[in-house]
Amino acid sequence: MPPSPVPGPAGAPFPAPARPVSTAVVDSARGGGRTVSLTFDDGPNPADTLRLLGVLRRHRVAAVFCLWGEHVDDHPDVVRRIVADGHALGNHGMRHDDMARWPAERIAADLRATNDAIRRAVPGARIRYFRAPYGAWGGTPAVAAALGMRPLGWRLAVGDWEPPGTDELVRRLVDGVTPGAVVLLHDGGGDRHQTVEAVDRFVPVLRARRWRFTLPARD
Repeated sequence: MPPSPVPGPAGAPFPAPARPVSTAVVDSARGGGRTVSLTFDDGPNPADTLRLLGVLRRHRVAAVFCLWGEHVDDHPDVVRRIVADGHALGNHGMRHDDMARWPAERIAADLRATNDAIRRAVPGARIRYFRAPYGAWGGTPAVAAALGMRPLGWRLAVGDWEPPGTDELVRRLVDGVTPGAVVLLHDGGGDRHQTVEAVDRFVPVLRARRWRFTLPARD
């Protein structure tokens, strides 16, 4: 059943997408067996995001970048690089607010403002996913789906927001990954050089074990 329209400006309905999007929070990678999806929150952050893009390009990995709207407005050139490299985009809110108790109208306004910021940087950009800041979902999944974005969760978070050291991040990634997992990492919100270095070391380990890197499920 298609999601219901959500309120737009001045209470006007915002039309549902032509193709219905599930309101279920997805935490699984596409494909079966040893698949994993890498996702990155809180960017763009020029120094670390650009280094990360180089790492992903070298290892031929496509990821999801869940973008913080204010940072998009500050660094639109980095968003253009993300898209040019073939990565998928997610909406992570305009100001990284906890939306769990917000009414639908306020959530919709925030998500639409974030999408507008992304499309100012990259006109016509496809924004496939929404991830709630702090994982505080509340009523956001229904609103995101009505705006054409699949709610995106995760199965593995390695605590890179409080950097424990690159070696420890690699250990947590290698020991914690399970088949089909969506992995939560960060390229913004602080110094993320440890995350970039950990990804550079983690990907070859899994590739040697015949894992595949895919995007998260969408339908």
